[in-house]
Amino acid sequence: MGIHAYGDDLEEAFEETAKGMFSIITDVSKVEGKKERKFEIKSENLESLLVNFLSELVYLHEVHNELYRDFDVKIEEEGLIKLSATAKGEKIDLERHDMDTAVKAVSYHEIGIEPEGDIRIIFDI
Repeated sequence: MGIHAYGDDLEEAFEETAKGMFSIITDVSKVEGKKERKFEIKSENLESLLVNFLSELVYLHEVHNELYRDFDVKIEEEGLIKLSATAKGEKIDLERHDMDTAVKAVSYHEIGIEPEGDIRIIFDI
């Protein structure tokens, strides 16, 4: 399953891609931003930065049994490209959260990133 996300800049496009991924998993309008998870990733290029960012969110989702709906992403270039992220969400509550489709992995297949804020990506479900 793939998504096309965009934003006013690259950071917003990364945030919208994360929202799109969690929209595949559940109805994010039912997720509350009660908890925060912060993390950083460094990479040599935007494609691996995006895949690693989304893969970390899948990992946090599975390990902590949480869903996320709001994201704050900052991207800086310091030799390597550094991404600092905050994801807001809550523990899965099956009485409120319908678990639609599990995202198993983030794929490099047909990945496309425009620095102006346009992203295409495919997920293994």
